[in-house]
Amino acid sequence: MQVAVIGAGIVGVTTAYELAVLGHEVTVFERRASVAGETSFANAGVIAPGYVTPWAAPGMPWKVLSHLLSRDAPVRVGGLGALAELPWMWRWLRACRPRVHVANRSAMQTLARFSRERLQELTKDLRLDYEQSSGYLVLLRTARELKAGQRGLALLRELGVAHEVVDATRVRQIEPALSTAATLHAAIHLPQDGVGNCRQFAHLIKAEAQRLGANYRFDTTVQAITPGKRPAVRTAGGPEQNFDAVVICAGVQANTLLKQVGLKLPLAPIHGYSITAPARHLDGHAPLGPRSALMDERYKVAISRLGQRIRVAGSAEVGGRPDRMNQATLRTLYRVLDEWFPGSTVTREAQHWKGARPMLPDGPPVLGDSGAAGVWLNLGHGSSGWALACGSARVLAERISGREAPIDTSRLGLQRLR
Repeated sequence: MQVAVIGAGIVGVTTAYELAVLGHEVTVFERRASVAGETSFANAGVIAPGYVTPWAAPGMPWKVLSHLLSRDAPVRVGGLGALAELPWMWRWLRACRPRVHVANRSAMQTLARFSRERLQELTKDLRLDYEQSSGYLVLLRTARELKAGQRGLALLRELGVAHEVVDATRVRQIEPALSTAATLHAAIHLPQDGVGNCRQFAHLIKAEAQRLGANYRFDTTVQAITPGKRPAVRTAGGPEQNFDAVVICAGVQANTLLKQVGLKLPLAPIHGYSITAPARHLDGHAPLGPRSALMDERYKVAISRLGQRIRVAGSAEVGGRPDRMNQATLRTLYRVLDEWFPGSTVTREAQHWKGARPMLPDGPPVLGDSGAAGVWLNLGHGSSGWALACGSARVLAERISGREAPIDTSRLGLQRLR
């Protein structure tokens, strides 16, 4: 089959690869000059299936409201632009009901576990060399935070995720560079989880897809899709091309294309932030900072080791503008980094990033047939795109090829949103 993939973020490039592996003739359209140029560019890089869970959860509305007035709020409202997202927020509120949350959480974690397995297979079989390390710590500052985390611990046990609760002494053995002045009660240690450089992986898997014959068309904006037995793709300044199938992996930009095929998804841009800076070296010693990845549970800020650099990432900004950095958010990221790893980075060389994460109100992505002839969807991964991409790509490629999906996809289709 001739298949068009629209979008070359981490979801798009993995989808293109899996389709090429199954023998399809793949063309990828990307409006940027390279892969992973937007949402996938500078994410935290954490891969922890047990912590992939819907943002819509019981108790979350109250937590969000309580955070709004906090100086270091993990959730922020980006001004009047948030008014446009009120319908999305209403659907999110309804998805916080316990029964709905449990079903969506199960779907996301099943996909996340499968995705990690597929990522590990690809990394080993293709001998992909990208920045990665094992081990993930969720830092708990107080006994109260540990008590509040008991429900999450019960879920990790239920899922069979390898983990242990470790005291502050053991935490600092696992991550020796942690500041001894920072308040720390305990942590949840997940030795099989970790961190990987999403953008580096995207470039490597793109090259593997090209080796299999996939064609990438960069600096090319898709203006229209026409459904049908042989759906058509029209690009800016180019002729219309027909394919046997079209897969939309365009993140938040997908909304315009979806309208053209008669489909409206509650897909909203929830912006995340990150700071990436070179790790500082002391003469004769290893670079400062973390060995792998950590999460500050109170502020929902991740700190990751990526080779010789450190990345600190967090925040969920509703209704913000992509071209406007919230300085309060950046200050929070710097403050959390300096509290745990003071003086660990060369801050004058730091790079700031803000990305629009395409999020559906109930949590899981949409994988499968759009209902419009020949048009398929791989959308809505939110802040878990890197953790879900490889599994989502494999599921969709199997479905397009007329094969049975390798996991249960009953909660990953459009029907749940209607």
